[in-house]
Amino acid sequence: MKKTTILYAVFILIFIGCKSLKKEINADILIQNGTVYNGIDNASSKKSIAIKGDKIFYIGDEKKVIIKAFKTIDATGLLVSPGFIDPHTHADADLSNPETSHNKPFLFQGVTTVVIGNDGSSYYPILKYKNLYEQQGIGTNVVLLVGHGTIRNEVIGNSDRKATTSEITKMQALVQQEMDSGAFGLSTGLFYAPGSYADTAEVIALAKTTALNNGIYDTHLRDESSYSVGLIPAIQEAIEVGRQAKLPIHISHIKCLGVDAWHQSDSIIGIISAARKEGINVTANQYPYDASATSLKAAVVPRWVESGGLDSMFIRYNNPRLKQRILQETKINIARRGGPEKLLMINSDDNTIAGKNLLEISKILNSSPEESVFAILKKTQVKVASFNMIDDDISYFMKQDWVVTGSDGGSGHPRKYGTFPRKYNKYVKEENKIQINEFIKASTSKTADVLKITKRGTLKEGYFADIIIFNPETFKDKADYEDAFQLAEGLEYSIINGVIAIEKGKATNVLPGIILKK
Repeated sequence: MKKTTILYAVFILIFIGCKSLKKEINADILIQNGTVYNGIDNASSKKSIAIKGDKIFYIGDEKKVIIKAFKTIDATGLLVSPGFIDPHTHADADLSNPETSHNKPFLFQGVTTVVIGNDGSSYYPILKYKNLYEQQGIGTNVVLLVGHGTIRNEVIGNSDRKATTSEITKMQALVQQEMDSGAFGLSTGLFYAPGSYADTAEVIALAKTTALNNGIYDTHLRDESSYSVGLIPAIQEAIEVGRQAKLPIHISHIKCLGVDAWHQSDSIIGIISAARKEGINVTANQYPYDASATSLKAAVVPRWVESGGLDSMFIRYNNPRLKQRILQETKINIARRGGPEKLLMINSDDNTIAGKNLLEISKILNSSPEESVFAILKKTQVKVASFNMIDDDISYFMKQDWVVTGSDGGSGHPRKYGTFPRKYNKYVKEENKIQINEFIKASTSKTADVLKITKRGTLKEGYFADIIIFNPETFKDKADYEDAFQLAEGLEYSIINGVIAIEKGKATNVLPGIILKK
């Protein structure tokens, strides 16, 4: 009996001794019992995550350590992932307004970092707005780009002409100024004025300045359809910029827009794959919708007509010698978009046109669709959603390992509120086009690599604590074309820089975001 008591006492001492050898961790937040996807590995795990300050302090088996946490989150039945990174948004205006700087449309999708300054259009100068964001606070992290169109407008204005050598030098100096102020790279909107007025040599010159600063080149292609050079030549132009300027090329957003471009995804994938084998770092982002969105003017008005601005456009339109040519080219552009019935008016304060397509409006106005375009533009600037893509191309692009998720989140299109949960629901859960680990990688670590963001996009010790926890059964988009302003559902927690921004599905109304540095 005494021997048994002694052995039991020895066992207790050994147990206590082993326990005392365990590493003790004091954490601010402990996440337990969730299914963890770290953004890198294909398989999930059941590891616990301890957060201290703005960093991930520990990831592993909680039985091997002693964790004392100020707050514990039980993630049973939930998925734990790095926060999503959206490489293409138009959140610039929202972030500038104290009433909307929380960035909730993106936050509730699981986005913890947004990129602004896309499509060649950035707020200028960057330093002014960087200081504004930092002073008033922002709800998500922000990556800044400098817009080529913005810089061109500063030097040349909205003029349809080739830049002179001295003007290119001035533009290079402004790009350098913005890179010094914190821009991660240069964006172009070569489909839009005034970017469309630049030749490839001009773009390469500015991209070379960007490359000297270890920046990236983010481009809305010169053509995604058959407006000017054609989709494939536009892809080749982007690759040539990367080849000559020697910097990474990111295409925003890869698509085959309109019947003239449908089924070209296989050719484009072949061209980009060959360029990547050549050593040119080409990537792209994509939103999971069959409708694009842009301004009505950009969608159908010929670029030469809008040179000089809106007043100049109407001077040309009212010129009897030009009017019929303008109407004919506008008619062709409407056809490229799938016809007037495929152009839905969104984000308009004019109730007589909001929610109607161009064909319906033309019947109300008793005029042709092309004439109706200019009647609308005379009254108001409006955005359109145009239903002009097919799922074969969307799915084929989505499966490529160099394609990441991006919303192009402008107001009026449901993608601003629904991109990431829609991709998860439609292409992972319902159609099984991609696996959940692929969805998470394309929303986190791969995007961080594209943008050259360090210590984010992956759940790893020492990395910043940008973490989301969502319910795999209820995480879904609510926004549609009838009501594009509905927040997504199913995101239980969002942690940004170690601060809880969403708790149990509700915003905490803190502003934990920061301006990221290269």
